[in-house]
Amino acid sequence: MPKTDKIFLDARELEHPIPLERAIAAIRELGEGNYFYMIHRKNPIPLIELAKEQGLEVLNREDEHGTWHILIARDTSLDLEALCDV
Repeated sequence: MPKTDKIFLDARELEHPIPLERAIAAIRELGEGNYFYMIHRKNPIPLIELAKEQGLEVLNREDEHGTWHILIARDTSLDLEALCDV
């Protein structure tokens, strides 16, 4: 099985617009076999819409503590459900 690299951002303590700026920079760097994983205090709808417009795979889930887990990948063969920590 090929190695999968996670690009991680904990945005829970960051103020707007820093999480979106950092997330956009990270998804620009996505290639085959890596993915972006962000945890946030809210569901970042603008980021999700932007990623989908670019044809990226997106998974967003809220855990039992109200923390959002957002995974984005360019590689459609990655199983984002399996990579999610929720």
